[in-house]
Amino acid sequence: MIIDPQGMLPAARQCPSPNRDLRPAGCDPELLIIHNISLPPNQYGGPWIDQLFLNCLEADQHPYFQEICHLQVSSHILIRRDGEIVQYVPLGERAWHAGQSEFEGRPQCNDFSIGIELEGSDDIPYTDSQYQRLTEVAAAIIERFPGISAKRITGHSDVAPGRKTDPGPAFDWDKFHKLLAERSADR
Repeated sequence: MIIDPQGMLPAARQCPSPNRDLRPAGCDPELLIIHNISLPPNQYGGPWIDQLFLNCLEADQHPYFQEICHLQVSSHILIRRDGEIVQYVPLGERAWHAGQSEFEGRPQCNDFSIGIELEGSDDIPYTDSQYQRLTEVAAAIIERFPGISAKRITGHSDVAPGRKTDPGPAFDWDKFHKLLAERSADR
């Protein structure tokens, strides 16, 4: 997987979100945060995630959307159930994914993190395609951003405890770390 100098993944479908800005001066990516998302909850496919991140989710399309259509949020990357990668924000810019958050005593995780959404929910197993693509993307991010290592990959639930639960108990951290270690050993 290649990351170009502008922080773009050429292998990804590009879907630029307006919900982004520049990182504060001196803030380079030092953390990778894994999230999950499904719209409507526990349903997969469809245009809804793109529409949420592009600020064009219509409230009348589903009752749940009335609660979230006003949000201005984004993630750097989404990995769909079939392994498709969608990029919303260049990796060097700040996506609006972590909200009120803290990592190792440092607040405002959006300033220094990259957010990857997995199409999924806390209690439904993720697909092998998602683990494979997540491993590829994470390895490329680690190679491109020296402040990020396998030890600096965490869940949204870890940076926003009590407020967020994703990627949830269905995410197999052991499997992911094993795949990432195998990929690093092959390099």
